[in-house]
Amino acid sequence: MRLSTYRLTLIAVLAAMATVGRFFMQHIPNVQPVTAIIILSAFFLGPLSGFLIAFITTYLTNLALGMGIWTLWQILAWSLIGIISGLLGKIIHRRALVFLTIFGFLSGFLFGFFFSLINYIVTGKFLAYYLLGLPLDFYHALSNVLFIYLLYRPFARLFARELTRHN
Repeated sequence: MRLSTYRLTLIAVLAAMATVGRFFMQHIPNVQPVTAIIILSAFFLGPLSGFLIAFITTYLTNLALGMGIWTLWQILAWSLIGIISGLLGKIIHRRALVFLTIFGFLSGFLFGFFFSLINYIVTGKFLAYYLLGLPLDFYHALSNVLFIYLLYRPFARLFARELTRHN
């Protein structure tokens, strides 16, 4: 798939929005708009755009917040969420906000579960790490619901208007 200059610019702006949101919310554990922006963007723009926004956002934010081996796992987890959301965008045409809100909630736990699996691969420990992370996964899930609810209508309007003009 070939990306137009317009689409690349849109991806860069969305990644910048997610990056600024993560910086702004960094002091509240697991509450940030990154996952919601990836979900909404991928839903409207497709899986490739979701992957690119996840990659760019994770890389940029971790340059400032701390780069480590976890950066790769964050890229993979957010990319997986973006790809799934992009595929949902191809099959869901009615009641999208309901489905995206449910997916956003589940994504908070998916993100945490992914990290627990990686921890198991690296250390051989899973259950304690997973159970101790559940409260933070719950905060992530709730913040996804909140941000999806707040951003869905503006994103839907933006993408409906702009994508019909540039595709």
